[in-house]
Amino acid sequence: MGCLFALFAGVFPRLAVLILWIARPERVDAAFSTFIWPLLGIIFLPFATLIYLLLYTPGRGLTGWDWFWVVLAAILDIGHWAAGASQRNQIPGRRASEA
Repeated sequence: MGCLFALFAGVFPRLAVLILWIARPERVDAAFSTFIWPLLGIIFLPFATLIYLLLYTPGRGLTGWDWFWVVLAAILDIGHWAAGASQRNQIPGRRASEA
């Protein structure tokens, strides 16, 4: 059950951005000038991309506290990458020289 929860937590932001992109492409087009940035966001910083899309207001962009939430989401994404790297180094029977 724990692995299923971890899998869902890892896939959710990517799936949410893809669904938002399919359901409301004009919202994504308003937030990003090209498709490369949201695509890279889905791959590397999915939670920050999702928060950016949800908080973006056409014509106004992001202001004030909106940036705080996007930066916090980016920190959580980077923490997810760091946790994965540290867990990879704790594989039983693996020597540090193999990394």
